Amino acid sequence: MLYISDESIERWIKEDVPYIDLTTLTLDIGDIKGKISFKAREFTVLSGVEEVLRIFNKLGITEFQSLPSGSVVDKGDTFIEAVGSAGNLHLAWKVSLNVLEYCSGIATRTKKMVEKAKGINPKTSVVATRKSFPGTKELSIKSIIAGGAYPHRLGLSETILIFKQHINFLGDVSDLVQMIGKIKEKVCEKKVIVEVEGIEDARLLIQSGVDGLQFDKVPAEDLKNIVEEIRRINPRITLLGAGGINEGNIEEYARTGIDAIVTTSMYFGKPSDIGVTIGKF
Repeated sequence: MLYISDESIERWIKEDVPYIDLTTLTLDIGDIKGKISFKAREFTVLSGVEEVLRIFNKLGITEFQSLPSGSVVDKGDTFIEAVGSAGNLHLAWKVSLNVLEYCSGIATRTKKMVEKAKGINPKTSVVATRKSFPGTKELSIKSIIAGGAYPHRLGLSETILIFKQHINFLGDVSDLVQMIGKIKEKVCEKKVIVEVEGIEDARLLIQSGVDGLQFDKVPAEDLKNIVEEIRRINPRITLLGAGGINEGNIEEYARTGIDAIVTTSMYFGKPSDIGVTIGKF
């Protein structure tokens, strides 16, 4: 579903085990054969399972039961079991748990938001911003996909999304309007999306031929009225809502008629509660 390099997997292991596992070494238990099991302690949408299995493979641990990322598990469900030496199981333990808990936390929050939005408007997409914590993008993107959402934009190289911060260097929206034709000539295969705050700027940009408008921090009730007016002018233009949208208000925004809900909130919250058991096999 998403490519993560061996270099990344090995870096995660090395970060937790820079040299040796001093505890296991001093207890002299490293060569004893053991088993590791991961169990959900609450409703969870899994993510990061495949990366954990790759950690196991790097450390000589054999998996004999697992559920893929995107699977839904309930409290008490065991979703990974594997065997290996006690030394290697302890090397894998915490890094694997961290991947699973943080990734599954994102996936679980994402699924709840997607289900709420789709329950109101099945045609509304939920898309995640690029505001994941630096260094975690691979796992974050995998997790939002496991939860049923899609990335809004993966980076600056991918899409044209013009913000007020860009317009500040041009003058104002009217100056941008004069440039839209030239922009589309340069990148004819790309859509041009502009973030706006109100209907006046939206009207100007619609006439210029932009492909989409993103409304930032507009209250849902106001946005609904704006969407209705814009649809009368151009029913085909793509409309997005962003800024402050979370699980508590996502249904309100789904009712506005926008095509996509842009949000960061699934990245922030508590990790999933997952239990690990390690013992003799």
